[in-house]
Amino acid sequence: MYKVIGADGQEYGPVTNDQLRQWITEGRANARTKIQPGGTTEWKTLAEFPEFADALRIAGGGSTVPPLVGAVDPEALAAQILARGYQIDIGRCIGRGWELVKKDFWLLVGGTFLVLLVMGGVGAIPILGLIAGFIIDGALLGGLYLLFLKRIRGQAATIGDAFAGFSLAFVQLMLAQIVLGLLSGLGFLLCILPGIYLVIAWTFTLPLVIDKKLEFWPAMELSRKVVTHHWWTMFGLMIVAGLVAIAGVLGCLVGIFVTMPICIAAIMYAYEDIFAAPSPAQDH
Repeated sequence: MYKVIGADGQEYGPVTNDQLRQWITEGRANARTKIQPGGTTEWKTLAEFPEFADALRIAGGGSTVPPLVGAVDPEALAAQILARGYQIDIGRCIGRGWELVKKDFWLLVGGTFLVLLVMGGVGAIPILGLIAGFIIDGALLGGLYLLFLKRIRGQAATIGDAFAGFSLAFVQLMLAQIVLGLLSGLGFLLCILPGIYLVIAWTFTLPLVIDKKLEFWPAMELSRKVVTHHWWTMFGLMIVAGLVAIAGVLGCLVGIFVTMPICIAAIMYAYEDIFAAPSPAQDH
């Protein structure tokens, strides 16, 4: 019997050897899927188990990422969101962000502190730090966004979720961060306004990669199409969030570790308001 980590990051099972082979055949699992045999505590990839080598070879399991059941179609989701419309309430996003941080203070402040500490430490390395930052920053930020989204949704979360980007979507988050940086930088070089537009339009790229399991380019396009519909309001939210973050620096340098989580929470509430399926019981 085996436990399995699905492409959505959730744990499934226990399942039998035959069930797991069926999932490989159906494309629901591949060589990179993490499994845990019964009676053990260590997670390994399917590729590390010789008994599944034939099934993986037949299914071509090493070449694709296992799809999610009911996987998100970015084009359809964009059309659905734009058809029903959405609103971003800046004050409400900031207010809910503050309440969330108060409720889960040590988890969210601690997670943010650790991620910023790693990013700052790596970035401080001469020359190599810049390269390393492009490689790991996407995974770090993606994991941090996932941590906040879990708490916003009332799901259990731990500090470890802040680093889940490395196991759930490392390559796509890395590519997203690199392409975002390069194209946004190019936009600023050509003219400041295109650069500002792109930075705001691509705000939700990393959350979409780790939450909706999208590849980096569809995530960028989905974010751009949806945010452009209310670009100025989103721009306003980012300005207010930036002012909140600056207040943390001015009030007390370490205050940034309190105000930054509030900013992240506010932006993730905006993400949830836009991209989550509407529900009368949902707190928007």
